[in-house]
Amino acid sequence: MAKQTRRQFLKSIGCAVASGGAMSLLPGCTSIAQTLGAEKKPPNIIYIMTDDHAAHAISCYGSKINKTPNLDRIAREGMRFANCFCTNSICAPSRAVILTGKYSHINGVIDNAKEFDGSQQTFPKLLQKAGYETAVIGKWHLKTDPTGFDYWNILPGQGVYYNPIMIEMGQKKKYAGYVTDIITDHCLNWLKERTPDKPFCLMYHHKAPHREWEPAPKYLTLYDDVTIPEPPTLFDDYSNRGRAAKEQDMTIEKTMNDRDVKLVAPKNLTPEQKKLWDAAYEPKNEAFRKANLQGKDLVRWKYQRYIKDYLRCIASVDDNVGRMLDYLDEAGLADNTVVIYASDQGFYLGDHGWFDKRFMYEESLRMPLLVRYPKEIKPGSVNNDIVMNLDFAPTFLDFAGVSKPADVQGRSIRTLLQGKTPKNWRKSMYYHYYEYPAVHSAKRHYGVRTERYKLIHFYNDIDEWELYDLQKDPDELNNIYNDPAYPDVVKQLKAELSRLREEFKDDTGAPV
Repeated sequence: MAKQTRRQFLKSIGCAVASGGAMSLLPGCTSIAQTLGAEKKPPNIIYIMTDDHAAHAISCYGSKINKTPNLDRIAREGMRFANCFCTNSICAPSRAVILTGKYSHINGVIDNAKEFDGSQQTFPKLLQKAGYETAVIGKWHLKTDPTGFDYWNILPGQGVYYNPIMIEMGQKKKYAGYVTDIITDHCLNWLKERTPDKPFCLMYHHKAPHREWEPAPKYLTLYDDVTIPEPPTLFDDYSNRGRAAKEQDMTIEKTMNDRDVKLVAPKNLTPEQKKLWDAAYEPKNEAFRKANLQGKDLVRWKYQRYIKDYLRCIASVDDNVGRMLDYLDEAGLADNTVVIYASDQGFYLGDHGWFDKRFMYEESLRMPLLVRYPKEIKPGSVNNDIVMNLDFAPTFLDFAGVSKPADVQGRSIRTLLQGKTPKNWRKSMYYHYYEYPAVHSAKRHYGVRTERYKLIHFYNDIDEWELYDLQKDPDELNNIYNDPAYPDVVKQLKAELSRLREEFKDDTGAPV
């Protein structure tokens, strides 16, 4: 360790005290890692995020439809969160929440049409100030260039699965190959070329398994000899729900188009890729055309085509997560690296007859969250507390030894990862969705979820309430808002909803 003067030592200790023992951001303060040397540097952070990966399509979450051995490895060697939820189930807003630790109405990205204000405070900027080297690689989807990153290489907009263009530090370049592999290649290259004596934070963002669910060449025929189990609510008729469930536009039956079900091939395939694609799909498509399916038989065919392609995309994600975990082992980085796996929200896998997300119903509200950090997390542990994507930013700051700014609305989950739940940990979570009128026609709503109940208020062009007893009705098929057995529950949940809206400073939308 470099020799310090007495003045330098006292200054570093004073900074630590001023920040409560965490890495201070006070002007002129030296970080604890800088003070004590490289052997005491804080952990590295790798945040792996997919797009639209439902928890019930991960085998460690009990999936009945696929296996994800490399994702399961993170859970086996770390912690699985059983009740992680998003604050606004749509791509760009979730990403903005994760970056800022603030709700959509505070960070400004309430829907996919809004641009992210990159001048605002984000956790990568705070990590940079604390001495971290930062990078984001893959899907960004926030309409403005990334800030707070020493290196960035992102897909424009949604990006494409085959032969994608990426924007590296402002310069566009096209790559040959499959996007999930290419993003991982860039991540591994950055890890190998980074500054070796600095802690790092890498945001490793996949496009997959976002619509239109285009599999890698090697997985084009995976599941061809399998019939994937149908969800029990595939033919939900929404008879005990309000207008919102009935008036949406995200059904497998009516909304899915020819490109979704691969009756039309992607336009940007190379001749060799097109040859493989046609060999995989055209015989099946010809058989489908001859069958002339109608009604439920047609829905069942569409479901099988959709879910198999969705799972094929996840197979590539799982492979590439394995590549990353293997590299961490080989490079000697695994013990001092926090590895997080999450999606930007959940997704409907034929549940209620739908694909997509948006609604506060369980399948899109719930997010997968797996965390591995050998120094602090007991292998194979499971946490059942309510956590949110709002908590990711303060958690990253906590691991880095950076004090959480007062305006960050989430809470660090580090104590939960250590197997300890604070007595004052939240018993409910608040949700607010804004993007209506828009694609898929999911009406605006906000709500509260507790361990047992969920209360939702649909507003804007309607004024309807829905209440679900998740213990008795986990599939949320029966709205009991007007049930005479539940007036006290409604009263309590409305009071909690008002409290949460006040706590998070949300006066948008209709009043409670």
